[in-house]
Amino acid sequence: MEKCNIFSKGFLLQKMWQDNQVKFDVPFSQMELRLGEYLIDKLELVEDTKGNAGDRGCLLVTNLRVMWHSISYPRINLSIGFNTLVTITIKIINTIYRSSTQALYILTSYKNCRYEFIFSNLDIRNSRHYTSVIGVHKAYMSSKIYREIKLRVGIIKDKQLILLPQEIIHETLPGVWNLSTEQGNIGIFIVTNIRIVWYAEMNQQFNVSIPYLTVANINIRSSKFGPTLIITSNETSGSYILGFKVDPIAKLNFLHKELTFLQVAYIKTPIFGIEYAFEHQSICQPHAITEKFTEFEPSEDEISNIFNIYFLEGGTNQRKPILTNNLGLATEEPREGNTLEMLWELLPSTTQ
Repeated sequence: MEKCNIFSKGFLLQKMWQDNQVKFDVPFSQMELRLGEYLIDKLELVEDTKGNAGDRGCLLVTNLRVMWHSISYPRINLSIGFNTLVTITIKIINTIYRSSTQALYILTSYKNCRYEFIFSNLDIRNSRHYTSVIGVHKAYMSSKIYREIKLRVGIIKDKQLILLPQEIIHETLPGVWNLSTEQGNIGIFIVTNIRIVWYAEMNQQFNVSIPYLTVANINIRSSKFGPTLIITSNETSGSYILGFKVDPIAKLNFLHKELTFLQVAYIKTPIFGIEYAFEHQSICQPHAITEKFTEFEPSEDEISNIFNIYFLEGGTNQRKPILTNNLGLATEEPREGNTLEMLWELLPSTTQ
């Protein structure tokens, strides 16, 4: 039987990296909001204390990530996905202005490395730099069912799907076989605007929830069970292959067309399920960020240097001071692999 793939028609689900990666000094195109991403909070008096102390910057909080950029040099920026966060807390720190303040401390894990970030608000009366980020992160973590495949979870009650906010059921099909085992299991197949759900008739705890965000393709293939609906998840979601037997063939073809249509609709207007009620005022902006920056592509050496600033070094012992002849000062010895010259390179040039 001929394979059918929604992506062969020119529809391509934009790969979502924004919540899963930590990036430094990205071009402006990667600071723009992707489909389904919206701005929740924006503060223009926030300092990146860890990497750019003394430089006034802008902190942007979206439903997928935290971004920061320097006001004077927008090419100096950060993008921190909420899914990379390990710890998020508040710390009292001493600033370069000889005062103490409450700072937002973020510890992340990305590509087997840990990076720490410290953001402090130059307006000491304003605490939104941590209340917004902590609140949105909680909303992100509590809504993963919108964005991840879930197996054997409590999504069915009294043989009814527990609907998510913004979720609408389009189709409910009884008598659909899940072919994950040799014998197969008969159950109920539910199609919504956000996900595909199947659960066993004899045991509603035997179920699967497949968000469209995780789906790589939907095909009809021949198998030993006859024509079968095949749903393949993307690489990020584990590249799972799930087969479902739907009879008669006319119903199978109709279901495939409906899933194709709903997948395309989801691609155009994705729903990530991250809702945050902003306490002070409504500033949610579904449109792109308005600042226009000059495109900048950092070299590999510059990126390596930037990583070193935020890379979490094991241990807390202070390194011994050394005399720096060209400065005429005693400075803390740089960590292994760095020199003072390399650290100076991170400071932006005043020439245009």
